Parts: sequence; structure tokens; C-alpha cells
Amino acid sequence: MSIVLVIEDERDIAAGIQANLEIEGYDALVAHSGEAGLELALSRRPELIVLDLMLPNMSGFEVLARLRKDGCDAPVLILSARAEEVDKVRGFRAGADDYVTKPFGVMELMLRVRALLRRASQDAVPQATDVHQIGDAQVDLHRRIVTRSDEEIPLTPRAFELLAALIRKRGIPVTRHELLRDVWGYSSGVTTRTIDAHIAELRRRLEVDAAAPQYILTVWKSGYRLKA
Repeated sequence: MSIVLVIEDERDIAAGIQANLEIEGYDALVAHSGEAGLELALSRRPELIVLDLMLPNMSGFEVLARLRKDGCDAPVLILSARAEEVDKVRGFRAGADDYVTKPFGVMELMLRVRALLRRASQDAVPQATDVHQIGDAQVDLHRRIVTRSDEEIPLTPRAFELLAALIRKRGIPVTRHELLRDVWGYSSGVTTRTIDAHIAELRRRLEVDAAAPQYILTVWKSGYRLKA
């Protein structure tokens, strides 16, 4: 049974998330402050952490920084009323794996939790081949880094997950809805242009000419395909 830690100071919200996690079969722990959350995270070692940003005394950003500094590598899903892009970027750069804004749908939150736990379990099992070549870049799925000539190519966590999803399909075309489901945890009925923005980021980082990609290819009226 996976342990999920919820660090949320609004007790009604925390209790609701805990109840739904337990219905889904998870062992849900709750902390109402950053300090208590850190203590539980380091003592119980949860498989996933749901973290509010607006916490008393210690902000969620501070909690996340402490978690990573203390060697906690569990996926972190930020849950916050702060919907500004700058906050999301700051969260991802600090080491968050997903970001959900309040108010949120419980079903969507559970899907994202499930997706993060699934990816974490996949990353924990070394594959027969962890390093993949895309042009002159190397993608190490196990270490979660992309390099070119021994220099790391910076990618946001979500862009890396998208790249990994394309690699795992081994050249098979993948629809946007499949990528939303597998990478973001959305249901197939959700549509967004978010994927296209992340694909553009990958092309800027990996392609010689992002306007004429050779590896991250568009499949007309469908999605994308990786030609490795």
C-alpha cells in the first residue's frame, strides 16, 4: 500500500483529500504545518507528497526545498490557490512534479496522484536500456537527465516526462489525449494546448532547427511521434 502524505493547513480540505485517498486504497497521512510535514516525510518516507504552498510559519516552497535538501526524492504534487505562472515555474524549478490549483476536482486530483505514483514505480525499476539517443543528445531515463557532449540540457520536469513517454512508445504515434492521460493524469475527455507548448520546448532544446524538426515529429490531426 502506497503512503501518501498530505501537507495542508485547511483541515476540511486535508480531511477530504485523506478520505478520498483512503477510498482509492492509499495509506494517507496528514500534517497541518510545514514543520509537521517535514517530520512525517523524513520519518515515514511516503511514496508521494501533496503539498500546499500557503502554510503557516513555513511556506510550501521552503518545505519543498528542505525535502530535497534532506534527500527526499518522493514525487511532490503542489496544491495551491496561487495560479500565477511565476508560482508554477518556481514550484517546478524547486523540484515539484505536478501543480494543481484550487479549487480543484477530486477525481482529477486522484488521477494525477495515480499517474505520479505509476511513473515513480516505473522509474524505480531499471530498464534493460536506460540511455536513449536522440540526434546528438543522450536521454537517461533512470537518472532523469538529458546531455549533449557531456553537458546537461535543462528540461522542466513535465517536459522530461513527455519526452520519456514518447521514448517508451518506440516510434509509435501517440495522440495528445494519450499523452494527457499518461503524463498529466487527465481523462481522455480533457483537451488542452499544454502538450504543444512542451513539445515546442523539447524541440528548442533537442532539435538542430526547431522549425524543421527531425526527431520530434507531428502526426497530422493526431499527436506526435519520436524518431530516435
